[in-house]
Amino acid sequence: MTDLFSGLPEPGPAPLREPVPAAPATSATPVPPAATPPAAAPAAATPVMAVRRAPDLTAVIPVYDEAQSLPELYNRMRAAAGAAGLTYEILFVDDGSTDDTPRILKMLAAEDPAVKVISFRRNFGKSAALAVAFTHARGRYVMTLDGDLQDDPAELSRLVEALESNGLDLVSGWKQVRHDPWTKTWPSKLFNSVTASMCGLKLHDFNCGLKLYRREVVESIEVYGEFHRFLPALAHWRGFRVGEIPVTHHARQFGRSKFGAARFINGFLDLIAAMFLSRNALKPLHVFGRLALVAGGAGTLISLWFLGTWLLREPVRVRPLFVLGLVLIVVAIQLLLMGLLGEMIAAGRPKTDWPVRFTANLDGDEAAGGGAR
Repeated sequence: MTDLFSGLPEPGPAPLREPVPAAPATSATPVPPAATPPAAAPAAATPVMAVRRAPDLTAVIPVYDEAQSLPELYNRMRAAAGAAGLTYEILFVDDGSTDDTPRILKMLAAEDPAVKVISFRRNFGKSAALAVAFTHARGRYVMTLDGDLQDDPAELSRLVEALESNGLDLVSGWKQVRHDPWTKTWPSKLFNSVTASMCGLKLHDFNCGLKLYRREVVESIEVYGEFHRFLPALAHWRGFRVGEIPVTHHARQFGRSKFGAARFINGFLDLIAAMFLSRNALKPLHVFGRLALVAGGAGTLISLWFLGTWLLREPVRVRPLFVLGLVLIVVAIQLLLMGLLGEMIAAGRPKTDWPVRFTANLDGDEAAGGGAR
């Protein structure tokens, strides 16, 4: 990331003071000491810098080689926030762009203090960009949208209305009329239907970049890997209320898509990982223990059948079923040990911050502005 403060001068050493010559003695007569003045009350500490008021909205925009789109996107975002009557900050995350994106973002930040920029040294992916941006978001609303002008910032007012009127914590956009080639739309429909059925959240478009969150949502969910596709599901599993509204989708004007066909395979694998970590991260023995019971139970039944055959004095030959029973018992023991190791790891992780909807009559509620949110 470019250091915007490299031009500031280095603080130099403090100048030396000239020694003050002692006053000559004018008389040998001793002078009585002057009365010691009362100690002054310590002055109140003055803040070095005034605390900036948090804006109503933080617009998070990850960009990667989108130099041509940035000026128009910036103007549209400012107009949308003004039309909604919200104070705002625009947080651009440059995901290691190789075109003119860093220079344009630096110019926008120099012209408008409401523009914040985080520039990665190389491309780390959208999840990394969102994770870093969420830690810097100060607005009570956090809006995310893509930087390719396909998401319309003018939908902000409708998103806020849906969030407040329906008592939601996250509103996701639904690209009902999508201006993309069929190679993206058809696999996306399949992906969304499978995701909805597996996670228990009925949405049409999980991966739409246009979303509006309450800030406590982005503070509660962890985004890494490629989990940006499942942000509504992650919020749903954390107990937040999630909804969606149809939004306008535009055709891409500049550049090309940065995502290939591999994102669908990776997406299904990430869905399995997200489901496991969100539901079972703190109880791994429940998962591996159930599998161990199934495998161990089947292996035990098979072994008991062969034991009964042997007790009836019938010859016991080495058969594939006999070997399978022994293998299942060994696998059950390994699964049980994996669950116990998982419990040890879960017990040593940092304390979990459970999301709270509101508090009442607790110490610190008044000071922290507690109550219903």
